[in-house]
Amino acid sequence: MSDASYRDAIFTTPLDQVAQFSFDERVVACFPDMIRRSVPGYGQILGMLGIIAERHLPRGAHVYDLGCSLGAVGLALAGRLPPQAFSLTGVDISPGMIARAKDTLARECPDHAIEIVEGDIRHLNYRTSGMVVLNFTLQFLPPEDRDGVLSKLHAALEPGGVLVMSEKIRAANEQENAWLVERYHDFKRANGYSELEISQKRTALENVLIPDTLDAHHARLAQAGFSRSTTWFQYLNFASIIAFKDE
Repeated sequence: MSDASYRDAIFTTPLDQVAQFSFDERVVACFPDMIRRSVPGYGQILGMLGIIAERHLPRGAHVYDLGCSLGAVGLALAGRLPPQAFSLTGVDISPGMIARAKDTLARECPDHAIEIVEGDIRHLNYRTSGMVVLNFTLQFLPPEDRDGVLSKLHAALEPGGVLVMSEKIRAANEQENAWLVERYHDFKRANGYSELEISQKRTALENVLIPDTLDAHHARLAQAGFSRSTTWFQYLNFASIIAFKDE
């Protein structure tokens, strides 16, 4: 996946007006580097998905990767599970992401039943599945659309199925939240981003990425019908939750 990838330099030049962030061709080209340097714990989350699937996914069950970007979830599961263990549908709204994901997955795991489709996760007709992954996707939907998506996913899951949802979060306490944000900016500085890049990207993401608190996520999952949910991972203001559907 790195052969056609480049260093994230999108916000290195001062801009008179910073446009809203979008998953355009510039982002597609540098996405692996952007994720590596911008999302604390991303590799650890991916590494656990195969382990979670081994524990909770019935043999041969279907998996959704919603907001699949370049297909990292499919690669993670295929690296851990044999072809007969699962089938997967990856969905993304970005044509550039879809094209790269199809190419990568066809090359890296040709024996696995992985399909990549372009679509809006708010409007899909979901098939019955044993596991759904929402990796840093819900945060880009308008807040008023999030309840409906999670209710649809709960309905699509088999009894005993699981939803793994990773999100950038905010703390309810403003002092705690400010500390987490500053340490996150330190994380980005340590990974080579300049003050200009940090500032301009923050402006670009304003009103595009709208984070919720962990309590809001758990409440929304309960409202959607999940019997329980657990925050299994947190690194600064990034977290991953697993939610369970009753058997």
